[in-house]
Amino acid sequence: MDTPKERIPLTKEGLAKLKKELDTLVNIKRPEVVERLASSRKIGDMTEENDYTQAKQELSFIDGRIDELQEVIGSAVMIDEGHGKCQEIKLGCKVTVKNVHKEHVFHLVGEWEADPTEAKISHQSPLGQSLLGKKIGDKVDVEAPVGKIVYTIIKID
Repeated sequence: MDTPKERIPLTKEGLAKLKKELDTLVNIKRPEVVERLASSRKIGDMTEENDYTQAKQELSFIDGRIDELQEVIGSAVMIDEGHGKCQEIKLGCKVTVKNVHKEHVFHLVGEWEADPTEAKISHQSPLGQSLLGKKIGDKVDVEAPVGKIVYTIIKID
């Protein structure tokens, strides 16, 4: 009996980024490594710790990543980012929150797109989970390594 595939939420931008990575791996990087592998074989120098072994390992990594990306793309469900005037926080929303010190803007995305350096947080993270379903003016408590942080939601886009 087949189990249903888990749907993976992605924004349009996130899906495009994964498709671009897949295309690069399939059409550029993999062929380059296969050619390196073939060249090493022709030379006949297949001793340990040489280009042949490295190319074999790299090809294995690339093939694994290709399989992973194909699975994610095949299971993707698009996040509706055209929320307009959101009444409550949903996946895909940009949320402006304020704590005692300053304001922060977070983009709530699926786990595959989460990137703290770009303020993209996963809906499965502690902060993401506490924001889901909340409205402007609501306060959320989040446990962080530095202790409990209280955010007030001031804007939802």
